[in-house]
Amino acid sequence: MTLTFNEASHRYRLDGKPVTGATTIIGGGIPKPALAYWAANQAAEAAAEWAQSFRELPPSEAAWNLANIDRDDLYEQWRKAPWKKRDEAAVRGTAVHALAERVVHGEDVDVPDTLLGHVEGYVDFLDAWDVTPLLTEKSVANRTHWYAGRFDLIASVPSLHDGAPIEIDLKTSTGVYPDTAIQTAAYARAEFWVDDTDPDTEHPLPDIAATYVAHVTGTGTRLYELSPDREHIDQSFTAFLAALAVKNRWNPKTLKEVTR
Repeated sequence: MTLTFNEASHRYRLDGKPVTGATTIIGGGIPKPALAYWAANQAAEAAAEWAQSFRELPPSEAAWNLANIDRDDLYEQWRKAPWKKRDEAAVRGTAVHALAERVVHGEDVDVPDTLLGHVEGYVDFLDAWDVTPLLTEKSVANRTHWYAGRFDLIASVPSLHDGAPIEIDLKTSTGVYPDTAIQTAAYARAEFWVDDTDPDTEHPLPDIAATYVAHVTGTGTRLYELSPDREHIDQSFTAFLAALAVKNRWNPKTLKEVTR
């Protein structure tokens, strides 16, 4: 039996078959109204910056530029503005995660100036909380409900739950949100984990006592509680299964044409 993760495409295969990632399931099953407003704001911001650029040009040059606007090109720029911003943030997040995985194991790393604040703040967080890593960046799966995922960190912290294993998700976005508890619950309730170097050997997950999110920013790292106990993890997992049911029930591929 095999669980593999393709980092480039961020896709999983379980027992030789494609398997949906937990974050994809959550995105397809739980509405995010704020996302539409965020996307509209990013497109509007791109349009405003474009309009502002004309104020810095001589009138004749500005008029020439306006007269020669390529509508389709402008449309594509503004339409893709939110996803360009998202992809830039994703690149930063991936870099911070890669560095964080090495830092948590005590490795010396070369840090780009742009990420120095993130990494230094994360190191301070690890030291202040006396974090002992148990597992980092492992792929997990659940055959019963047919999903996969990849957690950031399972660790022991003496001052939390008497040092019992806890799951910590790292976020580098502008904010952190309570519904991340659903994501971490999916990982905590997976049936096994594998190592990238040995994807055929399945290991049971530790008994996760609670889940947290560490907000890693350029000004430091802050820890927030998601699920304070195992009962709350189970409740969050129930919400995940509901999202899975919604996503599967209204999958466009299940829509069949009716003919006479």
